[in-house]
Amino acid sequence: MNTPAASTETQSLDANSESMGYVVLLATITAISGFLFGYNTGVINGVLLFLRRQFTPSDLQSEIAASAILVGALLGAAGASMVGDRYGRKKSLMCSAVLFTITPLAAAAANSIALFSVARLFSGLAIGLASVLTPVYIAEIAPSKNRGALVSLNQLGIVIGILVAFLAGWGLSGLGENSWRWMLAVAAGPSLVFFLGLFAIPESPRWLLSRGQTQEATKIQERLLGQKGAARELQVAANVTSNEQGSLSEVFSPNMRKRLGVGMTLALFSQVTGVNAVLYYGSVTISEHFPAQSAGMALASNVIIGLVNLLATIVAMIFVDRWGRRVILMTASAGMAIALSVLVVGLNVQGAPVYLMLASILFYVAFFAFGMGPGPWLIISEIFPTRVRGRAASIATSTLWTGALLVTFTFLSLVKALKLWGTFALFGVLSILCFLYVWKAVPETKGRTLEQIQESWTKS
Repeated sequence: MNTPAASTETQSLDANSESMGYVVLLATITAISGFLFGYNTGVINGVLLFLRRQFTPSDLQSEIAASAILVGALLGAAGASMVGDRYGRKKSLMCSAVLFTITPLAAAAANSIALFSVARLFSGLAIGLASVLTPVYIAEIAPSKNRGALVSLNQLGIVIGILVAFLAGWGLSGLGENSWRWMLAVAAGPSLVFFLGLFAIPESPRWLLSRGQTQEATKIQERLLGQKGAARELQVAANVTSNEQGSLSEVFSPNMRKRLGVGMTLALFSQVTGVNAVLYYGSVTISEHFPAQSAGMALASNVIIGLVNLLATIVAMIFVDRWGRRVILMTASAGMAIALSVLVVGLNVQGAPVYLMLASILFYVAFFAFGMGPGPWLIISEIFPTRVRGRAASIATSTLWTGALLVTFTFLSLVKALKLWGTFALFGVLSILCFLYVWKAVPETKGRTLEQIQESWTKS
C-alpha cells in the first residue's frame, strides 16, 4: 500500500523523468544544426576530388574552395552574439536554418570555382551562427549534472554529419563527374527538417530572464526542471544576472580576461592541431601521397575515419560528466601527439606498410573526437556569465574558426614546403603544447551549475 509520502515521491520522480525527456528532445532538435555543420564541412572531402578534375584548379584555388565555408563561419560566429543577444537563441537559429536550406542548392548549381566558393561562404554564415548559439542554448536549458552529455549532443551531430558526408561522397561518386553536385544538394533535406523542428522549441529561459521576461522564463524553466528545480535555478540566475553589465566592455574586463583567454586558446588548439587536414583533405592526401591508393579507396578510407570519429564521440559523451573536462582534454591531446608521431615515422621509413599510416590517422581522429572535439565547445558554453555568454562565446568560437581557416587554407602549401611528414610533425608539436596548456590553465567545471562556475572564477 502506498503512503502519501511514497506517492508524492513517485510523482516527483515521474515529473523529473518527464522533464528530462523534454530537455533531451529540445537538445536533440537543436543539435540537428551540428549535423548540418558536420555534413556541409565534411562533404568537401569528396567534392574536392571531382572539382579538381572538372575545373582543374590550382592548389591555391583548391584551398580557397575548401576554405570559403570557414571564412563564412568566422564571419557568422563573429556576428552571432549580436544576433543571438538581440533576437534570442531560437529566432537566430531559425535564421541559420534558412541559410542551411538554400546555400547547398546554390553551391550544387555553381558552374565555376568562384561561384562555388561564394555559395560555400554563405553556407559558412549558417554554420558560424549555429556553432555559437547551439551549445549556448543547450547549456542554458540543461541540468548541471547532465550538461556535459547534452551539450556534447551538438558534437555528436557534427561527427554524424561528417560520417554521412563521407558516405555520400563514397556512395554518390559513381554518378559521374557531376556527382559532387548531388553530394551538396542532399543537405537541403535535413536543413528543412531542422527549420521545422525549431518551431517546437522554447526560447532560452536564461535569455528571457536577462531581458526582464521573468514570467515567461519561469514557465519554461518549470517545464524543463520541475517547479522546485526551476525556482532554485531562477533565483540563483536572477541574483547573478542582476550583477552583470552585459556589455562588450564587460567581456574584456579584468574579471573576464582569464576565462576568455581559456576559451579562445582551447578553441584555437582544437583546430591548429590539424584535424581539418584529415577531415577536409583526407581523400586528396591518401590518393596522392599514400602508395597504390585510388580515389575510390581514399573515399572508402574516409568512411572508416568518419565511423571512428562517431564512435569516439559517443565514448566521450559517456565519460565527460564522470571523468570531467580536464581529463578528457589531456588524454586527447596526449593521444593525438603519440598517433601523429607514429604517422611521421611511417612516412619517413621507406616501405612502411600503408595500414600503419592509416591506423595512426584513425587513432589520431579517435583521440581528437574523445576530447578536443567536444571539450572546447562544452567549456566555451559553460564558463561565461549569462548576459555576456553570447558575446564571449562568439569571440571564442570566432577564434576556433580562425584556426580552422588557417589550417585549411595553408595545408596544401605546407605539404609542398614541409612535405607531408613535416606538416603532421608540426601538428604533433602543437598537440603537446595543448596538453601542457590544459594541465596548467584549464579549470574543471564538472557537476557545477553555470552560476557556481561564475562564482569560482570570481573567487580565483
